[in-house]
Amino acid sequence: MAKIIGIDLGTTNSVMAHIVSGVPKIIENAEGSRLTPSVVAISKSGERLVGILAKRQAVANPKNTIFSVKRLIGRRFEDPEVQRDLKILPYEIKRSDTGGVVVKMGDRWYTPEEISSMILQKMKLDAESRLGERITDAVITVPAYFDEAQRQATKNAGEIAGFNVRRILPEPTAAALAYGLDKKKHEKILVYDFGGGTFDVSILEIGEDIIQTIAIGGDTHLGGDDIDNRIINFLIEEFLKENGIDLRNDLLAMQRIKEAAEKAKQELSSVYETEINLPFITYDPSGPKHLYYKLTRAKLEELSYDLIERSIEEVKKTLDSAGLKPSDIDEVVLVGGQTRMPLIIQKVREFFKKEPYKDINPDEVVAIGAAIQAGILQGDVRDILLLDVIPLTLAIETLGGIAHPMIPRNTPIPASKTEIFTTAEDNQTQVEIHVVQGERPMASDNKTLGRFILDGIPPAPRGVPQIEVTFDVDVNGILTVTAKDKATGKAQSIRIEASTQLSKEEIERLKKEAEMYAQQDAQKKKLAEMKNQADSLVYSARKFLNEYKDKISEDFKRKIEDVIERINEAKNRDDLELLENLVKELSNLISQIGKDFYGQQG
Repeated sequence: MAKIIGIDLGTTNSVMAHIVSGVPKIIENAEGSRLTPSVVAISKSGERLVGILAKRQAVANPKNTIFSVKRLIGRRFEDPEVQRDLKILPYEIKRSDTGGVVVKMGDRWYTPEEISSMILQKMKLDAESRLGERITDAVITVPAYFDEAQRQATKNAGEIAGFNVRRILPEPTAAALAYGLDKKKHEKILVYDFGGGTFDVSILEIGEDIIQTIAIGGDTHLGGDDIDNRIINFLIEEFLKENGIDLRNDLLAMQRIKEAAEKAKQELSSVYETEINLPFITYDPSGPKHLYYKLTRAKLEELSYDLIERSIEEVKKTLDSAGLKPSDIDEVVLVGGQTRMPLIIQKVREFFKKEPYKDINPDEVVAIGAAIQAGILQGDVRDILLLDVIPLTLAIETLGGIAHPMIPRNTPIPASKTEIFTTAEDNQTQVEIHVVQGERPMASDNKTLGRFILDGIPPAPRGVPQIEVTFDVDVNGILTVTAKDKATGKAQSIRIEASTQLSKEEIERLKKEAEMYAQQDAQKKKLAEMKNQADSLVYSARKFLNEYKDKISEDFKRKIEDVIERINEAKNRDDLELLENLVKELSNLISQIGKDFYGQQG
């Protein structure tokens, strides 16, 4: 059976893991790191970079370096969250032809799914290289509070990357799997997941062979990025006060400040004060300007206090929705690198009146859980029944614009619900089915997931036709809606897709494009390795010639120099096939000299 890997596709970093002899293990990337930055770029030379290589060149190339794309995936351009991000992200974002979001990288516009697929494809190739086998299947995690469109968009990204996506798994459920793998007792746990771009809170009941989600809450636009932005804005305002220069329109300066803010935030989890020192950040007629500031932990906590309070409010709301008190929770599990922040630990401790559980690496726990789910699917781990829930109410618009709930939030999935509706006017021959998601009573105040028309209804007085509407949510939390006229049997259905509406044909096209890039990347790697091999061999040949010049014939010397010259030409032309042949030729020549030389000595 093909190996299935687990992937935590994060806003800031992504992590992958697999099961070895029943135990989850992190898979290191090609660079030898356990974390892969969720960053993609087109370099100034036109090369596509992913991960740490993309992150390293971000300061010099901010407009063509895409990060935090998880904040945009599955969203419509008009969403308030996207409009807020437009003001702070350095790369270009615009409305797609279908009302979604596209970002500019190099001379092309890409959907967030495409950018995410590039990160996933790197992880796929790195996993194959590390494990020495082809990887086709994956379990990919998403925030529990992701809606239908965001989940589907993430699944699309996995498919574009070449994965058969076996399961879309909520991150808190993955964390609960990692926490509960060896637990024998029944517990209620709360997962507090403060990620780079999203905040999730989930309450789960854990037994020996079952993990049941009781309630979920969160904010898909609250995360470590927001704390970074508070530091960035503070530094910009301080610099403006001191120097009269606003750095917001200087992309290079902004990228340097962003990286310094991230570093300072991380350092302040273990120290009380850190220096931000950015020389030559800009200049004016009086000369160069430097940004220098001593940032204290107290100042950071002041800047981010309301954001942490927002997360605690979400915790309160989620407990209320489950009818629970803080004292009903046996363990609080912290997830996400941001939860190393002392203020978060303090606020969680104060609210629950107990120490949060810290025995799992918060950066890796979700990937570990995804690997356990992968292990369950391939039979390498004992079966644990996962009962997830719907994060937000699924509803249909009815007369007067009212959102009629079909499947309420926190309903266990998979789930299905059928109801009968009718026409609002006499002789109405078609109805529009408007599917929304959210908790507001009016449809227009909730998120539109999709619309479709059921026509061919026989004319009849209002209230007579019977339209059977079925909402069906699968194990991945992805919704299909079907409407059927009971008189004629005519039916129409819609599977809720991402806001960018990638068709099956588009996904297939992008998959082929991704495969082509993978082949190109493999070819580039092979060429680089062959160039290194050639350089090493040329060095050895020259050293050999120099040391034994008196004992080697002029004819052999000329042959070797000729091959070396042709190797350099092949390297300059990036001619892999010719380079391989010339390396063999030079290797054979050196080998022949060695035999002759040592034969003479003998």
